[in-house]
Amino acid sequence: MEEQFVNKPGKTGISRLIDATEYSRQGLIATWRNEAAFRQEVTLAIFLIPIALWLGESGVERALLIGVTMLVMIVELLNSAVEAVVDRVGPEKHPLSKIAKDTGSAAVSISLLLWVSTWACILLPRWIG
Repeated sequence: MEEQFVNKPGKTGISRLIDATEYSRQGLIATWRNEAAFRQEVTLAIFLIPIALWLGESGVERALLIGVTMLVMIVELLNSAVEAVVDRVGPEKHPLSKIAKDTGSAAVSISLLLWVSTWACILLPRWIG
Protein backbone atom coordinates (compact mmCIF):
# COMPACT_ATOMS: atom_id res chain seq x y z
CA MET A 1 0.00 0.00 0.00
CA GLU A 2 1.36 3.41 -0.95
CA GLU A 3 1.52 5.94 1.83
CA GLN A 4 0.41 9.42 0.89
CA PHE A 5 1.30 12.63 2.61
CA VAL A 6 -1.26 15.37 2.48
CA ASN A 7 -0.51 18.99 3.20
CA LYS A 8 -1.53 19.98 6.67
CA PRO A 9 -4.58 22.20 6.76
CA GLY A 10 -3.96 25.75 7.78
CA LYS A 11 -2.27 28.84 6.57
CA THR A 12 -0.15 29.03 3.45
CA GLY A 13 2.08 31.59 1.83
CA ILE A 14 3.11 34.71 3.68
CA SER A 15 0.80 34.10 6.66
CA ARG A 16 2.44 30.69 7.20
CA LEU A 17 5.87 32.33 7.00
CA ILE A 18 4.83 34.94 9.55
CA ASP A 19 3.56 32.23 11.90
CA ALA A 20 6.75 30.18 11.47
CA THR A 21 8.84 33.26 12.27
CA GLU A 22 6.81 33.83 15.43
CA TYR A 23 7.23 30.20 16.51
CA SER A 24 10.98 30.51 15.99
CA ARG A 25 11.06 33.71 18.04
CA GLN A 26 9.15 31.98 20.84
CA GLY A 27 11.58 29.05 20.75
CA LEU A 28 14.57 31.37 21.01
CA ILE A 29 13.00 33.22 23.93
CA ALA A 30 12.11 29.99 25.75
CA THR A 31 15.60 28.60 25.28
CA TRP A 32 17.18 31.89 26.39
CA ARG A 33 15.06 31.91 29.55
CA ASN A 34 15.52 28.25 30.45
CA GLU A 35 19.02 27.27 29.30
CA ALA A 36 22.07 28.90 30.86
CA ALA A 37 24.36 27.19 28.33
CA PHE A 38 22.46 28.81 25.45
CA ARG A 39 22.79 32.24 27.09
CA GLN A 40 26.53 31.69 27.48
CA GLU A 41 26.91 30.59 23.86
CA VAL A 42 24.92 33.56 22.56
CA THR A 43 26.99 35.93 24.69
CA LEU A 44 30.20 34.44 23.29
CA ALA A 45 28.80 34.69 19.77
CA ILE A 46 28.02 38.38 20.24
CA PHE A 47 31.73 38.95 20.82
CA LEU A 48 33.18 36.29 18.50
CA ILE A 49 31.22 37.06 15.34
CA PRO A 50 32.64 40.60 15.02
CA ILE A 51 36.09 39.19 15.83
CA ALA A 52 35.61 36.58 13.08
CA LEU A 53 34.75 39.35 10.61
CA TRP A 54 37.90 41.21 11.64
CA LEU A 55 40.35 38.29 11.84
CA GLY A 56 39.13 36.21 8.94
CA GLU A 57 41.41 36.87 5.99
CA SER A 58 38.97 35.63 3.36
CA GLY A 59 35.29 35.10 2.91
CA VAL A 60 35.79 31.38 3.48
CA GLU A 61 37.60 31.93 6.78
CA ARG A 62 34.94 34.37 7.95
CA ALA A 63 32.19 31.95 6.94
CA LEU A 64 33.87 29.07 8.79
CA LEU A 65 34.46 31.09 11.96
CA ILE A 66 30.91 32.47 11.99
CA GLY A 67 29.28 29.25 10.80
CA VAL A 68 30.82 27.05 13.46
CA THR A 69 29.88 29.64 16.09
CA MET A 70 26.26 29.54 14.97
CA LEU A 71 26.34 25.75 14.69
CA VAL A 72 26.95 25.48 18.44
CA MET A 73 23.80 27.50 19.10
CA ILE A 74 21.80 25.39 16.64
CA VAL A 75 22.90 22.17 18.33
CA GLU A 76 22.08 23.66 21.75
CA LEU A 77 18.57 24.55 20.53
CA LEU A 78 18.04 20.99 19.29
CA ASN A 79 19.39 19.56 22.54
CA SER A 80 17.00 21.78 24.48
CA ALA A 81 14.12 20.54 22.33
CA VAL A 82 15.04 16.90 23.03
CA GLU A 83 15.28 17.61 26.75
CA ALA A 84 11.89 19.34 26.76
CA VAL A 85 10.22 16.40 25.02
CA VAL A 86 11.82 13.88 27.38
CA ASP A 87 10.75 15.94 30.39
CA ARG A 88 7.24 16.25 28.95
CA VAL A 89 6.91 12.47 28.71
CA GLY A 90 7.40 12.12 32.44
CA PRO A 91 9.71 12.74 35.40
CA GLU A 92 10.47 9.06 36.08
CA LYS A 93 13.89 7.77 35.14
CA HIS A 94 14.00 5.59 32.05
CA PRO A 95 16.99 4.20 30.15
CA LEU A 96 15.76 5.61 26.83
CA SER A 97 15.26 9.05 28.37
CA LYS A 98 18.83 8.95 29.63
CA ILE A 99 20.13 7.92 26.22
CA ALA A 100 18.20 10.77 24.55
CA LYS A 101 19.49 13.39 26.97
CA ASP A 102 23.05 12.06 26.99
CA THR A 103 23.12 11.91 23.19
CA GLY A 104 21.94 15.51 22.95
CA SER A 105 24.62 16.52 25.42
CA ALA A 106 27.23 14.64 23.40
CA ALA A 107 26.14 16.50 20.26
CA VAL A 108 26.67 19.81 22.05
CA SER A 109 30.10 18.67 23.26
CA ILE A 110 31.17 17.66 19.76
CA SER A 111 29.94 20.97 18.33
CA LEU A 112 31.99 22.80 20.97
CA LEU A 113 35.07 20.77 20.04
CA LEU A 114 34.46 21.64 16.40
CA TRP A 115 34.08 25.30 17.36
CA VAL A 116 37.39 25.43 19.26
CA SER A 117 39.31 23.38 16.71
CA THR A 118 38.07 25.45 13.76
CA TRP A 119 39.07 28.71 15.41
CA ALA A 120 42.43 27.19 16.43
CA CYS A 121 43.17 25.81 12.94
CA ILE A 122 42.47 29.18 11.35
CA LEU A 123 44.04 31.53 13.88
CA LEU A 124 46.87 29.67 15.65
CA PRO A 125 49.17 29.37 12.61
CA ARG A 126 49.19 33.17 12.35
CA TRP A 127 50.18 33.63 15.95
CA ILE A 128 52.64 30.76 16.24
CA GLY A 129 54.57 30.94 13.05
